[in-house]
Amino acid sequence: MKNTVLAKRYAKALFQVGKEENALDSFNTALAEMAALYVQVPEVVDALTNPLYPLEVREKVMEHLLAKMQVSAMVANFMNLLVQKRRANALPDIAEVFQALVDVERNMCRGTVTSAAPLSGALNSKIKATLEKITGKQVLLRTEINPAIIGGIVAQVGDLVLDGSIKTQLTGLKESIKGSE
Repeated sequence: MKNTVLAKRYAKALFQVGKEENALDSFNTALAEMAALYVQVPEVVDALTNPLYPLEVREKVMEHLLAKMQVSAMVANFMNLLVQKRRANALPDIAEVFQALVDVERNMCRGTVTSAAPLSGALNSKIKATLEKITGKQVLLRTEINPAIIGGIVAQVGDLVLDGSIKTQLTGLKESIKGSE
């Protein structure tokens, strides 16, 4: 279940503090690491959110995790607040919103390029440059391989999708042949 409104509220608050302290990168890294741990380890979810455990136990678990991660005092206070307010379940959503806020602040966006086969470095650079020109922002690209698209590429940045795959072209051709009958 996504806690979008709640996540935005908490992420914006932490973002403002991070901006004031010039610590957006460290806050972002700590949030991303904690969110990844939360998503990947079911025991962490249980230890931080299970109402059968007393609040003191959940706080101790969070303190132990934070000590191992060596986060700043501000991030530690924020994480402890999430546990105290029973909002630890929103941690992955908060990290996602926080990352989006940092990206907007830095005029960046994230995208994905899907191809049927691995792309060369030069082609990746050309795709990135084209997407940056279209969006007017710095683009951080992630590449994926999906043989199902047969050939070509599918580039997605935010809501913008540029589909130049052979599979889509064949589907369009099939539909136009059906329509002309």
